[in-house]
Amino acid sequence: MMTARMTNILQVAVPVLETARLKLRGHGLPDFISCAAMWADPQVTQFIGGKPLTGEESWARLLRYVGHWSLLGFGYWVIEEKETGKFVGEVGFADYKRDLQPSLDGIPEIGWVLSSQAQGKGYATEAVRAATAWGDVHFLPGKTACIIHPENTLSVRVAEKCGYRQAQSTTYKGRPTLMFTREPQA
Repeated sequence: MMTARMTNILQVAVPVLETARLKLRGHGLPDFISCAAMWADPQVTQFIGGKPLTGEESWARLLRYVGHWSLLGFGYWVIEEKETGKFVGEVGFADYKRDLQPSLDGIPEIGWVLSSQAQGKGYATEAVRAATAWGDVHFLPGKTACIIHPENTLSVRVAEKCGYRQAQSTTYKGRPTLMFTREPQA
């Protein structure tokens, strides 16, 4: 069984980022309930896989986030409101080894997701800007990328506000997908 001390050791390697309204921090065991609730919401998953996740799938996702930081030195952060400490979503970089053409091999892929209660407040743009600023320092001189379902106009807008430009249309797991890339900002 993992002790509280072990949990803290895992989180030490994850940098904490702060914006005017948000705190981005590493995932811990107590975040599982909030993560699972968010990923079980059909409104949240409509354009991310198309179906709500089970608790088991959410658990695998949380472990994948922690594993990215441990193995690759980058990963996902929990997004929480600074004022309330409330979980509002997740943002970060990953290497998913996707079967996707063109390949994203060697290109960190950014992603973001907000609970339905947190949407429409500008949190996604604020969190993505903080993550990309961190990425601009840590991934130099390389670019980053993201993939978005074409009907997810809100995420397309966030990507564009944060400097991502559509590189091309493709298909991922039989679904139409837009691929965006971003060069590091000086």
